[in-house]
Amino acid sequence: MLSISPRIAHTLMLPAMLALAACSQAQTPPGKDAAAPATAAARKGELPAVLKGIEKHGFEVVSEFDAPGGLRGFAGMVGGQQPAAAYVTADGKHVLVGSLFDAEGNEVAAETLEKLVAAPMSAKMWSKLEASAWVRDGKADAPRVVYTFSDANCPYCHKFWEAARPWVDAGKVQLRHIMVGVIREDSPAKAAAIMAARDPSAALLENEHQFDRGGIKPLPSISRDIAAKLDANQVLMVEMGFQGTPGILFQDAQGQVQRRAGLPQGNDLQAVLGPR
Repeated sequence: MLSISPRIAHTLMLPAMLALAACSQAQTPPGKDAAAPATAAARKGELPAVLKGIEKHGFEVVSEFDAPGGLRGFAGMVGGQQPAAAYVTADGKHVLVGSLFDAEGNEVAAETLEKLVAAPMSAKMWSKLEASAWVRDGKADAPRVVYTFSDANCPYCHKFWEAARPWVDAGKVQLRHIMVGVIREDSPAKAAAIMAARDPSAALLENEHQFDRGGIKPLPSISRDIAAKLDANQVLMVEMGFQGTPGILFQDAQGQVQRRAGLPQGNDLQAVLGPR
């Protein structure tokens, strides 16, 4: 995966959860509107003051739920991307962020997080991707849609494009390239040449077919409209948790949005693109 500039990458650095939870890496928080709306349960009464401490580490409360053992359970998300549960002790002085299991080894909050956090968050993410400025690669009626943040100069984006050909050519997958210009000086102008073309899909294919010979010719100037779309695409890329290209998003069998940073390897390519 190719990285974007240090200035942009810096916006992705979130505070560590320290000893609060065994969570995987958090991503850059999107705007407050990306969070699932708080339910009446979350609004009842005042939240325990101890939750203010973990808010500084990127935990955002979505809703309160019933928890065992005298604990108060709170469904939320870390960094605007990762569903997580927080459990406040009976004295209200301590909070644990992570997984709580029953005697049978079942995670207590799994279904609750799916319903209150993961599903609404995935729907919000997918809606933002659909509304972005993307270029279609494949049949319009393909049953599977995969979004990828792409730079016209990115060799790994090109390798992903090549690897996806059997699925795309068979009409099984439609790739939607959200063009960004982050790698080289002429990347924005090449992205603009694709996006501003009379047939953007054909221009995208031109860039890929000629990639080893320098790709598409960059535009000498970029219109305000295209510049605004490129800026919005780059902001969205960061919001979706990617530091570089390709950044790939797709829906799994349960309809939840999954992400891959960089070129999928081995069997993971089929997880992204579906059965061949």
